[in-house]
Order: sequence, then C-alpha cells, then structure tokens
Amino acid sequence: MRQIVLIVSAALVMFGLVAAIMLRFMPEPLTDSDYFVVGTVATLVALLVVFVGVVSTKMKGQDVFFKRREKR
Repeated sequence: MRQIVLIVSAALVMFGLVAAIMLRFMPEPLTDSDYFVVGTVATLVALLVVFVGVVSTKMKGQDVFFKRREKR
C-alpha cells in the first residue's frame, strides 16, 4: 500500500512540476491550445512515472514485456 501511495504522489508531483515549468517558459499570450499542450505533456510524463514505478516495484523479476514459450 505504501508503494502505491508513493508512486501516485510522485506522479502528481511530476504533473505539477512539468505543468509549472511549461507554463513558465511558454511565450505569452497563452491560448487554449497552449494550455492543451501543457496538460497533454504533463499527463504523458505523469503516466510514464506511474509506468516506471509499477514496473520497477510490483513486477520486479517477472517477464514484463514478453513470455517465453515452453519447448515441445
């Protein structure tokens, strides 16, 4: 349970950090499409953090991306 809370909080922190950095460096005036791009990139980074966190903690030692076939 502690690992799940840590992964989710890391994703939320990364979302906020990426969104704040992108809003800071985007040229003014910001349009609706600029906010859309910022939210999309921040969501992508947050999902990447969740994916890496789950693969490195919950699925450690297992074949995550492929499964070997049994020899006949």
